Amino acid sequence: MRRAAVLGTGSCLPERVLTNAELEQMVETSDEWITARTGIRSRRIAGPDEQNYQLATRAARRALEAAGVTADELGLIIVATISPHMLMPSCACFVQAELGAAKAFAFDLNAACSGFLYGLDVAAKYIVADPNMKVLVIGSETLSARVDWDDRNTCILFGDGAGACVVGGAEGRGIIDSCLLSDGSLWNLLYMDSPASTNPDLLDPKSKGCVIQMSGRDVFKYAVRAMEDVVRQLLERQQLAVQDISLIIPHQANIRILDNLAERLGAVPEQIFCNVNKYGNTSAASIPIALDEAVREGRLHRGGKLLLCSFGGGFTWGSMLLDW
Repeated sequence: MRRAAVLGTGSCLPERVLTNAELEQMVETSDEWITARTGIRSRRIAGPDEQNYQLATRAARRALEAAGVTADELGLIIVATISPHMLMPSCACFVQAELGAAKAFAFDLNAACSGFLYGLDVAAKYIVADPNMKVLVIGSETLSARVDWDDRNTCILFGDGAGACVVGGAEGRGIIDSCLLSDGSLWNLLYMDSPASTNPDLLDPKSKGCVIQMSGRDVFKYAVRAMEDVVRQLLERQQLAVQDISLIIPHQANIRILDNLAERLGAVPEQIFCNVNKYGNTSAASIPIALDEAVREGRLHRGGKLLLCSFGGGFTWGSMLLDW
């Protein structure tokens, strides 16, 4: 059976490492406090020549090389992001230009931390329609440009980076199923305002600026329950148990969410991939960065089952099952 499969992965992290010790000099916090509550010890912060599209392009080149696919073979480029270089044109169009992927059409996708899963699902649908199509799916963020560096509740969490994969048709492996959900009524628990309107009638007097706003306790409560539910739905649909899964890559939000999710699912530690300690929460980039690391560390083997799950602003959440 021919399915949409991941043919190659790549990632790119900014050079600058921002440690908890450095954050102690910026806001009222401590390494002990951050580590105990989030599991994060450092995060990457973009610098010169590390705009969102530049990180995305570098991750994309590595994914194309791993897949043995040229930019000229691409039919579609999707970039999942909530921190694009510009509002228009899309980050994906910048990536297309950088790669010279003249035959591809390109667009951005905004589903916050679930964006990469949404993008993979869209790619799979295109490949079902055209089995010869090659799709580049990227999650890329420069959240350091979108956090309030005086707010210790958010600035300690987020980091920058990009991950990418090339998706194409393959026999006997690939995406088996996905389950994607959203609930817009909960938007105000995790959001980011737009830049100030130039139309005075559309100005929002309550706007706190174009920075991430989060009700951490509420997000934690919904995130764990929603990801557990959507994973169980997918496993039940496929008549599988958690023990049948070789590796689970959840969105890397914080260690307490990952630990609670693993406990609720009954997964053993070896089944959960975790790199949140090194990079923090990179939103749409978190799963593809982790996926690329898992591939390069030899954590995934042909014939094994991979489960991805995420939760983000919107609220959006979802799960995806793959035969690797």
